[in-house]
Amino acid sequence: MPEPLFPALAEASAREAIRFDDQVLTYRDLAGVAGRVATRVAGAARVAVWATNTPHTCVAVLGALLAGVAAVPVNPKIGERELAHIVADSEPALVLAEPGVALPSGLAGLPRVDVDLAAPAGPPPPPAAEPDPETPAFVVYTSGTTGPPKGVVLPRRAITSNLDALATAWEWTEHDVLVHGLPLFHVHGLIIGILGPLRRGGSVRHVGRFSSAAVARELAGPATMMFGVPTMYHRLVADAEADPEIAAAVGRARLLVSGSAALPATDHERIARVTGQRVVERYGMTETLMNVSVRASGDRRPGTVGLPLDGVQVRLVDDAGQTIEASDDETVGEIVVRGPNLFLGYLNRPDATAEAMRDGWFRTGDMATRAPDGYLRIVGRRATDLIKSGGYKIGAGEIENALLDHPGVAEVAVTGEPDPDLGERIVAWVVAAGEQPPAEQDLVDHVARLLAPHKRPRVVRFRDALPRNDMGKVMKRALT
Repeated sequence: MPEPLFPALAEASAREAIRFDDQVLTYRDLAGVAGRVATRVAGAARVAVWATNTPHTCVAVLGALLAGVAAVPVNPKIGERELAHIVADSEPALVLAEPGVALPSGLAGLPRVDVDLAAPAGPPPPPAAEPDPETPAFVVYTSGTTGPPKGVVLPRRAITSNLDALATAWEWTEHDVLVHGLPLFHVHGLIIGILGPLRRGGSVRHVGRFSSAAVARELAGPATMMFGVPTMYHRLVADAEADPEIAAAVGRARLLVSGSAALPATDHERIARVTGQRVVERYGMTETLMNVSVRASGDRRPGTVGLPLDGVQVRLVDDAGQTIEASDDETVGEIVVRGPNLFLGYLNRPDATAEAMRDGWFRTGDMATRAPDGYLRIVGRRATDLIKSGGYKIGAGEIENALLDHPGVAEVAVTGEPDPDLGERIVAWVVAAGEQPPAEQDLVDHVARLLAPHKRPRVVRFRDALPRNDMGKVMKRALT
């Protein structure tokens, strides 16, 4: 019989499980309210969850999982066209939501179930038998570069195997208290950031909307771990530099983890200097959950994402799909992945699933180099971050890190654009650190001095801000 996803729920103890400000649910509370949701949704194939940053989202998802029903998290900021596609594609039986919250007209055709946080009287219902590990647990929609988003079907074995592998890598136990302010409609905040602590039997404190003060308040108390994205860490270190109390609180953490995009080397060093902490980076995707991570006890080198997690196989391949054996931290290849962490496929899209797989390996579309000790360094997406210029394959991330070392650069994104001579020329999109932007030639020379000359930008364009999505990633396709 498979092991349950959340053994601590069966114990139904008085230990704190989740906290959102003054809203606290113990494991006993959680077992009761999630059990009530499970009874309500039992028998459905899929249910939509209006995924606000509230405990109601956590309870809704847990209830669906306890019932063996796949949850479809929906971004509360979603647009009308995208929502219509998700509803038509996933065909949820109903929508679970926080009481009183207004839902868009695109969900009006679904029965609505409000999630009640009041613990029912009496003992929580006994947990149902754990479904087969291949049973879908989530359908998470990813933003495609072309066409409507695709529904990634994640089975229960991907959740359990990945969370357990992360526990080994990060030495994550029931004694840890995680704090974060990540959105709950995505893998990072919901699956890793909420289900991760609950699988361990520990606890999570969600601050609602991220702020340095809120995170520091928790780290000054019981919190031992923090999850964030680079934009959060950039704000956190700036506030820590200005406020010794924030710096001291962050310095108390057992583990700081950054993901969803590369953390600039400059922020790595600033955080280490002001807090004494070295951030752990990891690399994952919706289709694979987490693939690679720096270990808690490993070398936390800026710009690297560490080694494959237990059970996960990772290769670098060339354009022909042949394995790249080089470990010189220079040869760029596409990351392909195989293991129990993989998705079942794209919902209703066998064509897209077949295109993404090759002989059992998932083609991530992400490009990386491998160091002699096996550490991977992500250089960007094949579609937007791999620049072929003058016969060279150049990763945008390396140039971005070099430019961020310049005191006149606050933010930067590097792209390629067609060039009749080079094939593609390197373009740097820069947000200046001060009122007066640095000279373009100064930035070009700065990169040529730090990296090989062929990696220098041929064009520099200044912007007031870079376009970013909800996870803080720069949307390079909007840079025109």
